[in-house]
Amino acid sequence: MNGIPTPTVDIQWATDAPDAPDENDLQRWALAAAEAAGGVVGDITLRIVDDEEIRVLNRDYRGKDKPTNVLSFPFDMPEGLPDDAIAPLLGDIIICADVVRREASEQNKTVEAHWAHMVVHGVLHLLGYDHIDDDDAEQMESLEVLALAGQGFPDPYNSLPP
Repeated sequence: MNGIPTPTVDIQWATDAPDAPDENDLQRWALAAAEAAGGVVGDITLRIVDDEEIRVLNRDYRGKDKPTNVLSFPFDMPEGLPDDAIAPLLGDIIICADVVRREASEQNKTVEAHWAHMVVHGVLHLLGYDHIDDDDAEQMESLEVLALAGQGFPDPYNSLPP
């Protein structure tokens, strides 16, 4: 063990995703993202879904009525509860297997590399990173590249087709 605190990861399968990575890989990638960000303690739920479920979530929470690759929902402590009232929950990450498969093909990436990127991306969102402005995007992307390189994956931003 390297001494960096890491979260626990619970995986839910809401769809049959025959080309999805196994649970060990999904957990390993989530932990790599947390470690790249300096470590964190808490619980993450990672849910694998189909186009329809993520489309509804994307519509209801982001106002975009279409499927997307990954959504992150950080946990907000209910007001009035003491900080130690419940175990530290980091939040939920929803990944659409269908979109990941399509995007990997469109971007000439392996499905495994794109899955790893989406898991890392989702975890970093839970930890408060975003890509709304250029400085934030640069910071988040550098952590993604670091976490993915540590798992043997290429830089997802430099592997896009010309």
